[in-house]
Amino acid sequence: MLRRLVLFAIVLLTCGSLYAQPSSAAWKRAEHLRHGINASEWLAQSSDYSPQRLRSYTTLDDIARMQSMGFDHVRLSVDPAVFNCRGPWEQCETVQVLDEVVAKALAVGLAVILDLHPNGEYKRQLASNDGAVDKFAGLWNQIATHYAKSDPERVFFEILNEPEVGVYRWAGIQQRLVGAIRRDAPAHTIIVTCGEFSNPDDLVRMPQIADDNYIVNFHYYNPHIFTHQGASWGEGYWASLREVPFPGTPELVAAAIAKQSDEFARWKLTQYGLEHWDAQHVAGEIQFAAEWAKRRNVPLTCNEFGVYRNYSNSQDRLRWLEAVRTALEQNKIGWTMWDYQGGFGVVSKANGTTTEDVGVLRALGLRSH
Repeated sequence: MLRRLVLFAIVLLTCGSLYAQPSSAAWKRAEHLRHGINASEWLAQSSDYSPQRLRSYTTLDDIARMQSMGFDHVRLSVDPAVFNCRGPWEQCETVQVLDEVVAKALAVGLAVILDLHPNGEYKRQLASNDGAVDKFAGLWNQIATHYAKSDPERVFFEILNEPEVGVYRWAGIQQRLVGAIRRDAPAHTIIVTCGEFSNPDDLVRMPQIADDNYIVNFHYYNPHIFTHQGASWGEGYWASLREVPFPGTPELVAAAIAKQSDEFARWKLTQYGLEHWDAQHVAGEIQFAAEWAKRRNVPLTCNEFGVYRNYSNSQDRLRWLEAVRTALEQNKIGWTMWDYQGGFGVVSKANGTTTEDVGVLRALGLRSH
């Protein structure tokens, strides 16, 4: 199986021009994904998928709030564990919760991305175990069958979040999964991505897709030293970062360097300042992604971007969000901010009260200045 997947990926690379370009339906449906929000740490990224928690962490009222804030779609990150049901899905309470969320979103006018968003071990298995690929294809068969009757204009199937699988192996796996979905949901638009972490540098190595109804997705968090300052995951030096500014110049970064005792972090901060990260730098990278999509003649979306809010300066965070959002819109790329109420959130919840971050909404162009 591994050899077949790799050989198939090579064929895609060398013969990509033989495959159909996305149809007018895919381009038209991409217009439903102009400005969206991720609903994270709810149906994925948790250790508790009990119906009780799923109905209380984020609620149907939150879905309505997303629409009222001005978003036009919601990306639902879903862990495969949500589908671990002993009986038919129609009788499975966790799937029923997901169905209720999808129905609510559609009822209030939001398009929906169903994003398979498993943990790291699940993806490590896909990277090395062909049996895990078989199981994943079977899961997508079931999902496609279950949601085949949903509105294909507004319900999108996203194969996998940030695959963390090598480019060529992932190309073969992804093509197989497209086929698994197409067998039972021929009309729905599929969201595909490149291997590894869906970054722009991964995007440009992405082979062609043998399908005519898909949208290509990438994620944008550059520079991570700013967007992930203080984060406890990812690169080890991120955790000690504080007061990393945006824009980044040697003069502005000097204060953060002076407060650092970790020499590696000092080095990375020095590099950051010398790279002169500002709105123009961001715009140049996003323009490159847009030009890549134009050369490939494929619709492109950016369905993750954001700044970890716990340790970043709020005004610098807003500057970065506005810079990214503006660059995406200038290049006619739809976007989905990460995220609704998590560490990158647009709302905060406490004591039964939900508070919207008006500054973030303004940076996203959803509130007037």
